[in-house]
Amino acid sequence: MQRISQRVLNMAESETLAMARMSRELKAQGYDIINLSLGEPDFDTPDFIKEAAKKAIDNNYSHYTPVPGYDDLLEAIRIKFERDNGLVFNNNQIVVSTGAKQCIANAMLALVNVGDEVLVPAPYWVSYREIIKLAGGKSVEIYAPIEQDFKITPQQLEAAITPKSKVIIFSSPSNPTGSLYTREELEGIAEVLRRYPNITIISDEIYELINFIGKHESIGTLTGLENRVVTINGLSKGFAMTGWRLGYMGAPEDIAKACIKIQGQFTSATCSITQRAAITALLAHPSAMDYMKEAFLKRRNIMYELLSSIPGLKLNLPPGAFYFFPDVTSYFGKKSENKIIKTADDLCMYLLHDAHVATVPGSAFGAEGYIRISYATSEKDLVMAAERVKKSLEKLS
Repeated sequence: MQRISQRVLNMAESETLAMARMSRELKAQGYDIINLSLGEPDFDTPDFIKEAAKKAIDNNYSHYTPVPGYDDLLEAIRIKFERDNGLVFNNNQIVVSTGAKQCIANAMLALVNVGDEVLVPAPYWVSYREIIKLAGGKSVEIYAPIEQDFKITPQQLEAAITPKSKVIIFSSPSNPTGSLYTREELEGIAEVLRRYPNITIISDEIYELINFIGKHESIGTLTGLENRVVTINGLSKGFAMTGWRLGYMGAPEDIAKACIKIQGQFTSATCSITQRAAITALLAHPSAMDYMKEAFLKRRNIMYELLSSIPGLKLNLPPGAFYFFPDVTSYFGKKSENKIIKTADDLCMYLLHDAHVATVPGSAFGAEGYIRISYATSEKDLVMAAERVKKSLEKLS
């Protein structure tokens, strides 16, 4: 008898975490690896947030909390949604979880029955596909290439909808591409979705604060989508709090209640100290984190210039997040000694072992022929990594 469930056997390992693991293993063997595979800010959590956590410890916030989160945290999130996004929720529509990833999993498990279709604009974040699979759903991928700045059109969306379509999930700004939807583009998507009232929208806005071109736009503010959008956000990217593990959602009340029910059986509430720190983070004006955005913008511009100097990489200029997602198909068919580069997976492994630079293949994100490069590291490392990649690619013939 098979010991491990088929559910788990069918699930793929996170490719981003797998590449990070291989990078650590090579580092342990003494190799100087520059890791551009993980989407983690290299900044430390701001002192004003850390002080709030220390105070919470001293004040003995060390007991169980309500499953959706402390009431005053829910109120802080309600204020943040209205202040920054123009989204109006009551506290019963807000759920705090152990990271935005858990929010997504909760929402998917709450909404998707076996056989339901989930519309997934591609490239997409690596875990969407596996979470949908775990929920028993079927991913319907809608592919948008670099020529479209990796953004689907209303026509593509309309063509993908079937009677089995239950949910659409997307991120803006996007992981893995850094692209983001303007309000006009979101309106085009909304115009289609208004004709299909049974489709729930999950809007992943975790990169909201890393937007280089203007105001962040939330699809939940558009007319006719009331009571249909689950807006997900968190502290990891915008506040450099990856290890604190706190995500949150604003959702129609029936969905929020279903997520609380699921979470109550899986994890209960997230860390009490993190919750107290989150109140301070979310009630601060977003401009308190502008220094990070400015650093990322500077790094993006440096990396764009460096990557543009490498023949064969096809780039766009991403307006948000901290990733490049170049087309690398010009290297397919080239050789390194006796090994032929046939896929982006091959190229990533080549760069890891030859250049000692870790990247992630586009296949992880539903986009063959691309690699994801994170620039969430120091300018010094970015310059060195680009030089190594360029030299390694020049060896291919």
